[in-house]
Amino acid sequence: KRFKETFVGVIDIQESFAFVKIADFRVYTDFFIPQQSINKAQNGDKVVVELVSWDSAKSSPEGKITQVLGKPGAHQTEIHAILAAYGLPYEFPFEVSEFANNIDTTIHPEEIAKRRDMREVLTFTIDPKDAKDFDDALSFQVLANGNYEIGIHIADVSHYLKEGTVLDDEAFERATSVYLVDRVVPMLPEVLSNEACSLRPYEEKYTFSAIFEMNDQAGIVNEWFGRTVINSNERFAYEEAQHIIETSAAFIPADISIRNDAYTVSDDVKNATLTLDRLAKLMRERRMKAGAISFDKVEVRFNLDASFNPTTVFFKESKDANKLIEEFMLLANKQVAAFIGKQTPEKPFVYRVHDEPDEDKLQSLQGVVSRFGHSLDFKSRKTMSESLNTLLANVKGKKEQNLVDTLAIRSMSKAIYTTNNIGHYGLAFDYYSHFTSPIRRYPDVMVHRLLQYYLDGGKAADKERIEKQCKHSSDMEGLAANAERESIKYMQIKFMEDHGDQEFVGVISGVTEWGMYVEIIENKCEGMVRIRDIKGDYYAFDPKSYAIVGERKKKVYTLGDEVVVMVKNTDLEKRHLDFSLLGSHPLENS
Repeated sequence: KRFKETFVGVIDIQESFAFVKIADFRVYTDFFIPQQSINKAQNGDKVVVELVSWDSAKSSPEGKITQVLGKPGAHQTEIHAILAAYGLPYEFPFEVSEFANNIDTTIHPEEIAKRRDMREVLTFTIDPKDAKDFDDALSFQVLANGNYEIGIHIADVSHYLKEGTVLDDEAFERATSVYLVDRVVPMLPEVLSNEACSLRPYEEKYTFSAIFEMNDQAGIVNEWFGRTVINSNERFAYEEAQHIIETSAAFIPADISIRNDAYTVSDDVKNATLTLDRLAKLMRERRMKAGAISFDKVEVRFNLDASFNPTTVFFKESKDANKLIEEFMLLANKQVAAFIGKQTPEKPFVYRVHDEPDEDKLQSLQGVVSRFGHSLDFKSRKTMSESLNTLLANVKGKKEQNLVDTLAIRSMSKAIYTTNNIGHYGLAFDYYSHFTSPIRRYPDVMVHRLLQYYLDGGKAADKERIEKQCKHSSDMEGLAANAERESIKYMQIKFMEDHGDQEFVGVISGVTEWGMYVEIIENKCEGMVRIRDIKGDYYAFDPKSYAIVGERKKKVYTLGDEVVVMVKNTDLEKRHLDFSLLGSHPLENS
């Protein structure tokens, strides 16, 4: 709703009125702004305009300026413009911040008495080295019978976030944290997200936990869900946990240490990490055998200087330590969903579902990957997921990896939140939910509330109300993902502005009637080579073969081809990056 009514553009002030030229290419008309609605904007400012009326007989919609973002091109202006274009906020209203600052976040003995006390059990967190919101911790102990007790402890956000408050209304409205290249726009104010709810080491914290007794083969012997109190013994970065896994040693060298000095972890912590890694690998293997699909899409990251200019591009890798955490989070999410989902009569709940892929999209994926010598097997759901996994494994590290990964993800259905459980195709789970990230996802808060309500013997909750909240959460997740993608695109263009004199090898990642998209292999920046700019022949788009073909020489450019390009033009305002085509790779002498 908000997305359709607010737009971002640049204001052009005349004598007694103004126009706003909208940045979104889908909006083909300028907005007319009466003088009384200019709201302190200066000529040339980037602004947020709200639609007031659009009488189609008039040539322009009428709007009013609701926010002045600043001068176009300034970093802060552009980031705020990305958020505003999707109706996403970049700060908390005063009354929400004030409410959050007045919440009692002290740990009380009478509250501890109501909870399962896990403070004496070995507990630690593994997160990115720059993380501040630690919403999950793992505890580990060996039981007398030789089995393992593994606790997945999640920040007890719903203890502080009470329904019907301004804070809860704001969190629901946002529904998710937004991760842009240079900042996180949190769902909850920092007093909760980075402090009270963050499971920092050596601090007592309220948590909501899924605790499992597991045997040596990662089989679940017993499970327990409920509210707990923990005191984390250690905080690790993924790199540190990865080092323990790779070396089976307790020593953490200085170059990866988040303490800045080398140190040695206790044998208990080392052994717990190695055992959890072994169990995670067993669970992952089982998931894959059941038909789960392994998407390890390359994530683009930037190192920024003090002025937020990108200095280098790097790729985030998912290693064993990341997968260890991922598997135990998946386990908690799955078991919580199954615990409620299997009860009769039905208890309305929040499920994270993922439908089967679209057959037509898979056929067109097959058409593309066959050019690289790969194939998909459509015989059954099982052979489909197995052949997809084989494809994704085979392209790893190859020039076509990102193209194939992107097309494979696009051929999948979108995962959504709903009360109607149809299972999760991509994970091969019959029951799945989101329980493990309530600091950054509102559906997880809903799951915590519903789980506690049902544990307390509550009858069926209001399904219609939950479904509406699910729909809103799915919608907001989509807007946040769009904003995240656009912020990456913005940074990529900013990065390429400084590399105008360089030649790059790229892969053709898309073909259209007006040109071809080329993605540079070394930094994943994507730009457009326009058909009219390709030298040496008259080129046209052939939709059948998904290629651009030269009329006289019959030279063909198609998906996956390697080409050499240079930056021709960058337009931060419109988020356009244009390349000049220098030739195929290796460079042709034409």
